Amino acid sequence: MTNNENMPIGVFDSGVGGISVLADLIKQMPMEKYIYFGDSKNAPYGTRSLEEVRTLSIRVADSLIADGIKALVVACNTATSGAIAELREVLDIPVVGMEPAVKPAIERPHAGKVAVMATPFTLREKKFNTLISKWAEANEIIKLPCPGLVEIIEAYGGRGQELREYLATLFQQVNLNEISSIVLGCTHYIFIKALITEIVGSSISLVDGNSGTVNQVQRLLRADNLLVNKPYEVAPITEVRMINSSGREELISLSKLLLEERLKELGWIGIIKYIDDCHKMY
Repeated sequence: MTNNENMPIGVFDSGVGGISVLADLIKQMPMEKYIYFGDSKNAPYGTRSLEEVRTLSIRVADSLIADGIKALVVACNTATSGAIAELREVLDIPVVGMEPAVKPAIERPHAGKVAVMATPFTLREKKFNTLISKWAEANEIIKLPCPGLVEIIEAYGGRGQELREYLATLFQQVNLNEISSIVLGCTHYIFIKALITEIVGSSISLVDGNSGTVNQVQRLLRADNLLVNKPYEVAPITEVRMINSSGREELISLSKLLLEERLKELGWIGIIKYIDDCHKMY
């Protein structure tokens, strides 16, 4: 495949969670074009088998390649854990995944245990357990599997009493006085940071892996001379194409809402130009 700088960056997740990564990409690289694929029909990936996650991830990647992308961002911790090696093996473009930000959480100055919120799949896979084994001697890392949380966020966009009750029950499992940081090991969870802080208290730091992923995408594109470097006078105009496998128009609308809210939270000033939103059915 011959890539050029004007081709879009493909971003995918099992649903709407990867929109948080898309927003961070836009903030850092606003003149790039983006295609976002939410595989909401098959969400959540976090309760599926390894074989299912690999099959679904490769299917989405193939679809994005057919649309013509210059890089693939796997904005899903579960898909990264289950399929990143296979994706890098079969694709001839830069492929960047997500990793729970355990190292940054441990390196923060506050002493205490680190809790990792993630899907059951992410927490049981070899990739994650190899990661935490590097730090087990110096710090106690607590796994907090969150079955069903992705579905609640997909349904309500990070709002509602059901979500509040879920989180209250989740954090009853741990002594919050012993925890210094909580790692958000799923991109969906970034949309509920404010509610998590409300429940656990502001003294506990929330850490996610978005910035590391975005920085790596930028480095790889620069190394391959694929970065767009167009100047803009007042505010950038960023082209985004939204795709969702569910066939539900409300998920396209939710994706846009979450993107715009996240960009506002990041202090981004620019214009999003939505291109050819559509559904892809599998």
